[in-house]
Amino acid sequence: MALNATIHKAELSISDMDRHYYATHALTLARHPSETEERLMVRLLAFALHADERLEFGKGLGDDDEPALWRRAYTDEVEQWIELGQPDEARIRKACGRARQVVVLSYGGRAADAWWEKVGSTLARNTNLTVLDIDEPTVRQLAALCERGMRLQCLVQDGELQLISGETTVAVRPRARMGEYAAA
Repeated sequence: MALNATIHKAELSISDMDRHYYATHALTLARHPSETEERLMVRLLAFALHADERLEFGKGLGDDDEPALWRRAYTDEVEQWIELGQPDEARIRKACGRARQVVVLSYGGRAADAWWEKVGSTLARNTNLTVLDIDEPTVRQLAALCERGMRLQCLVQDGELQLISGETTVAVRPRARMGEYAAA
């Protein structure tokens, strides 16, 4: 018998001073049985960094035709394609051909460093690609915020994101491996 996804609900209030974006999103995140709390929270972080009224979560793990998150134009053209972790080089190239902007949010410490050393030089020719890295201690702090029901405040200013849950604040400063950190 297959395991079902675990549903997490998040009320995410975003104040992004860098992009002048202010909104509250009621999000439902389905956590696949093989997905870790770390990856779930990095998905939520990716949403916060690139929030838009048309940004939506993809179908999830195991779907080769959709990213973790994406934003499509009203004409169904893919404006932004967001991947997490250390995706396959061919998948990234395919995404760069399909979307105006591709963002990879890597995490995983040494594994992310090894992945980047392997694929970084060959991906350099993709001018519509940005690769950001979230350090391992920050990912652990984000995972500690994970609950089935979350109320989070998100403040973005000068390239730093602060995710606030009750009395706990996690500061996130993505490191650009390639391209510039620009959430829009």
